[in-house]
Amino acid sequence: MIRLTRFETRRQPVVPVRRFAARMGRAVLVWLCLTAVGLGIGMAGYVGTEGMSLVDAYLNAAMILSGMGPVGELKTEAGKLFAGSYAIFSGLFVVIATGFVLAPLLHRVLHSIHVEEGRDRDD
Repeated sequence: MIRLTRFETRRQPVVPVRRFAARMGRAVLVWLCLTAVGLGIGMAGYVGTEGMSLVDAYLNAAMILSGMGPVGELKTEAGKLFAGSYAIFSGLFVVIATGFVLAPLLHRVLHSIHVEEGRDRDD
């Protein structure tokens, strides 16, 4: 099992840049995988409900996932219901996926501040 939250504790020093870069690489890889899954869900929904081609389904799914909105006009009620549900899903999805990338970065910044403060005073 891959642990994504193996961060150093407050008593440990800040990890070297090389290890931090590997941690960020894993976070970006998780983000890319989540994005691919989100696009796949959207494409499958548009193909299934609207009968769109794969290219049109990709375009609509990518635009909703990125927060831009659908491109093509939806013709079926099922397609409209799917698009609304997918838009809600995408909004939450982007926040969660972004958290995977920001967590290591924010942890490093806050941890380095805490380590610096700890050097000035003994706990």
